[in-house]
Amino acid sequence: MLSSALARRTSVQCGSRPATTQLRSHCGYAPQSCRSNCNSRAFEAPLPSSSPKTLARVQQSLLTICLSTPPPPPPPPRPSSHQNHLHRVYADVNVHRPRDYWDYEALTVNWGDQEDYEVVRKIGRGKYSEVFEGHNVGNNSKCVIKILKPVKKKKIKREIKILQNMCGGTNIIQLLDVVRDPQSKTPSLIFEHVNNTDFKILYPTLSDFDIRYYIFELLKALDYCHSNGVMHRDVKPHNVMIDHEKRQLRLIDWGLAEFYHPGREYNVRVASRYFKGPELLVDLQEYDYSLDMWSLGCMFAGMIFRKEPFFHGHDNYDQLVKIAKVLGTEELFHYLDTYDLELDPHFDGILGRHSKKPWQKFVTNENQHLVSEEAIDFVSKLLRYDHQERLSAKEAMSHPYFAPVREAAARGM
Repeated sequence: MLSSALARRTSVQCGSRPATTQLRSHCGYAPQSCRSNCNSRAFEAPLPSSSPKTLARVQQSLLTICLSTPPPPPPPPRPSSHQNHLHRVYADVNVHRPRDYWDYEALTVNWGDQEDYEVVRKIGRGKYSEVFEGHNVGNNSKCVIKILKPVKKKKIKREIKILQNMCGGTNIIQLLDVVRDPQSKTPSLIFEHVNNTDFKILYPTLSDFDIRYYIFELLKALDYCHSNGVMHRDVKPHNVMIDHEKRQLRLIDWGLAEFYHPGREYNVRVASRYFKGPELLVDLQEYDYSLDMWSLGCMFAGMIFRKEPFFHGHDNYDQLVKIAKVLGTEELFHYLDTYDLELDPHFDGILGRHSKKPWQKFVTNENQHLVSEEAIDFVSKLLRYDHQERLSAKEAMSHPYFAPVREAAARGM
């Protein structure tokens, strides 16, 4: 029976926590590797043939396409040289956890039954996955099905392990099941469904309080994952689902997330261009949770200044130039000196010299109702070159900008 199967799967994924209530209607889940900055392909028409389709049929068609077009190998990372440092909060979380908490390569996946689910329509796609609205045939509820294309097993295990560890976390998307096609071995992740409104439609309608509220909700999710030793590494509007009617937020797409270990060097080819922290753009591989706080700052700046994306680079080099035009080149070189870093010679002809721009310069008649003194102070404490100077998620939640949200929560609103 499906009900017993789901109960069994939920206990495996989430311990003793109850399964999340299924949410209704349309969802905008970003696929694991949808790294394009324009998410114009995120919402598509229903599948042309009779729907719903069995999950096995969709998996087989994806497998055929993937195997016929192997992806090119990634370029090797550029060498970097910098000082060793530790993040000032949650640095040793995984040091004190048992190995099986963070050793995802040793994970044994307990597979559910893919016959429990049917595919309804595609709602997102990327290099490594395709995302569908799904139907749970047992309890007649909607779900989201993320079908993973052929990738390294350890990458799949990493995403599953992190989702299992994050299960029940505040405002973190709920993993309900993990299934696999018996023949092709193609894995799929089953998630709760969220009635999301595309951020390009929703954000321009948000009030000052709405923005404070949803950023605060996102900070809850980030503090939860950071305090549990995980960097998300792909925070952006496409990965923040909002059911505005229920005032519910979920942080999704944990395909790039990674466990933080002090002193470890990480791949800088993470996050989407407009939300990449300076550390990624200057090849500082020993980054930490504060990367997510930069990405959050970019999101926040885009929302209050009504400028999406806030830093609009045409490539990774131009992205740093766009940042320097706001935060200043002198400040950039001070950051580089602090960590004993050198800029790629390519910047010699494109960086120029720029003074730090006051945040008030971005205030217009159209956005002034969203830009308070507290908002400017908050964004200035997130968008810092030096990642160690940025607010942590916990510190950010105590910022005066969120006083109205905290007061409303205390009144039970």
